[in-house]
Amino acid sequence: MTPDSAASPQRETQIIVRYWASARAASGVNEDVLAVEGPLTLTEVRARALALHPDSDTLERVIGVCSVLVDDEPAGRQDPDTVRVRPGQSVEFLPPFAGG
Repeated sequence: MTPDSAASPQRETQIIVRYWASARAASGVNEDVLAVEGPLTLTEVRARALALHPDSDTLERVIGVCSVLVDDEPAGRQDPDTVRVRPGQSVEFLPPFAGG
């Protein structure tokens, strides 16, 4: 068994949520790991991420303006209630960046 195959069962029950720049500052962490039993909508991922940081008074506002990637693919202007995030995938919250 390779190290990758040993990690796969655990990865398939998780969604990784990564925070960048001001989203990282607002959450206080680089990433969260959500234990899941099946797919979630992007709305559900966002709600669970916010629930993990109830003391942050800025996280909801910050991730509300973030660009979102699901497994490196932009979610763009898709309805977050229709975007499916499956176990083993990652969601990244990227705040607007200044400059080029």
